[in-house]
Amino acid sequence: MRIRSLRQLKSLKGKTVFLRVDFNVPLAGTKIGDDYKIKAGLETIKFLQSRGARIIVASHLGEPAGRYEAAYSLRPVALRLKKFLKQPVKFLSPALGVKTAAAVNKLRPGGIIMLDNLRFYQGEYDNDPDFAKDLAALADIYVNDAFAVSHRAQASVSAIKKYRPSYAGLLLESEVRALYNILKPKKPLVVVMGGAKIKTKAPLIAKLYPAAAQILIGGGLANNFFKFQGREIGRSLLDKDSISDIKKFFSGRKLAKKIILPQDVVVKKSGGAARVVSPLAVQKTDTILDIGPATISAYAAYIKKAQTLVWNGPLGKFEEKSFRHGTLAIASLIAARSSGRAYGVVGGGETVAALELTKMSEYVDWVSTAGGAMLSYLGGAKMPGLSLIVNN
Repeated sequence: MRIRSLRQLKSLKGKTVFLRVDFNVPLAGTKIGDDYKIKAGLETIKFLQSRGARIIVASHLGEPAGRYEAAYSLRPVALRLKKFLKQPVKFLSPALGVKTAAAVNKLRPGGIIMLDNLRFYQGEYDNDPDFAKDLAALADIYVNDAFAVSHRAQASVSAIKKYRPSYAGLLLESEVRALYNILKPKKPLVVVMGGAKIKTKAPLIAKLYPAAAQILIGGGLANNFFKFQGREIGRSLLDKDSISDIKKFFSGRKLAKKIILPQDVVVKKSGGAARVVSPLAVQKTDTILDIGPATISAYAAYIKKAQTLVWNGPLGKFEEKSFRHGTLAIASLIAARSSGRAYGVVGGGETVAALELTKMSEYVDWVSTAGGAMLSYLGGAKMPGLSLIVNN
């Protein structure tokens, strides 16, 4: 694998760098719920500063659908970045215009400008070449440090690379190298897959199936398999469009042998009580919200033998204390097995949030900032943001 890394540039002094980051953080009003993504992007920013570059930081936030919406402004993010860097960060809204060009011209080496939400422009969504040219015109060099949106064909991660020399930021480089280890795993490879929608997970399951020893299924994902088998799932979460994807993993009604489903589940009864039951004993008024103790024990045995581990998607409704035991138990097992015993990768917003509840994130070899992009990369889908930068 070859990566056009930012590290390869001999001189950045006085160069203006358009740095595409993923600072798409959860916001409640102007309050940032989790600044993990901002912290993850600091290494590249500081690297550029140390080499005298002039930096334009650009990101998206949410889905404002190509028009300005105050609720999606990146102003709070710029303020948090300023706090982390302990230096001025000039925030520009709108992102493009005469004021932006003037501000860029005044930038000194090490100085930082942050543009407002790029998705306030329809041209970003459309991967519009004219919009991409306008962004590129602000800088000498383009750097993609936003792996989490590199599966999107959008102007600031795709079309812009046609107009400026393009490189991978340090975070993106680390993401790709970590995930590449999953595609070329030390065996046995054990995959843990949860979440809700089979459509987003099916390509990854299919891609990793040949190399995997086991693919351990939980969460809403398991409900889809149970339903296809004709089992009762009660009021449980179901992806109604999953049937065509589920069929890929069955021969007749027999499940592919490497795919492992829960032996027991935790359900919420109609009165609100939690009960452990067999998947064959779920009632019409039950809601499956976690994996049970027998499943945890069975999955633990597989995880303890793994040399490579990848986990995406919670195994239950971990946001509720009564139904988080399975997810946190598996998270703890993966963390304990990683960093030496096995190579462990965890990714996806909810998955990372669950891992953080264990206070064991530091033991996992790589905690990805990406969810959909991680699934796309590992599943072999096109990654427009990586073209011209990464060659597998």
